[in-house]
Amino acid sequence: MLTKAWTTLLALTALSAAAALLLPGLGAAGWTAPTAILLFAWLKARVVLSRYLGLAAVPSVARGFGVVLALFMLAAGGLTLAADAGARPAVAAPAQN
Repeated sequence: MLTKAWTTLLALTALSAAAALLLPGLGAAGWTAPTAILLFAWLKARVVLSRYLGLAAVPSVARGFGVVLALFMLAAGGLTLAADAGARPAVAAPAQN
């Protein structure tokens, strides 16, 4: 069972690296690569919590950790979106004659 978890972690790590390397080069919006990396990190954390720490055997505790992890990832995603919005140049209003 740990071999499957390790393989899953390896695949998610490869996907994170691919998102970091390829998405910005494809002209994707500035928030897509960080958001994809956060999503893969969330999935990896869930694998570690459920398989390596054995929380799959205790669903109520796993659910509690899942909620806290989801709130943390939502906060990190919100900060990512806020940083991307702040990095855009302001559009000047057209001059009125």
